[in-house]
Amino acid sequence: MKRTPCEYIIWEGLPVIRKELAECMITNFGVSQKEAAEKLGVTPAAVCQYRSNKRGNTRINDKELLKQISLSAERILNTSNANVVEETCRICRLFMEKGIITAACKACLSEK
Repeated sequence: MKRTPCEYIIWEGLPVIRKELAECMITNFGVSQKEAAEKLGVTPAAVCQYRSNKRGNTRINDKELLKQISLSAERILNTSNANVVEETCRICRLFMEKGIITAACKACLSEK
């Protein structure tokens, strides 16, 4: 059976987004893996796997995109009502614009 665009995003895109957010939180903002996991709503083991390239092993080199990921990480960390879902979707749409994620459903594209 062929994968739907949403399945592709869940299995291929979301791990890359979470990896980049976690890595940014730890590297740029000095939080622990445990705290990054709590903020992202994943387990500390998942963050460990992101950092060891067992999940989300696509590397992002686009400086503007990395700047936007850092902005999202900062919002998630510093805003008490920060919505991880909104920031994740925002980064996902940027990934689609840059061609990093190529599969998308009409619902995602219509939110631009």
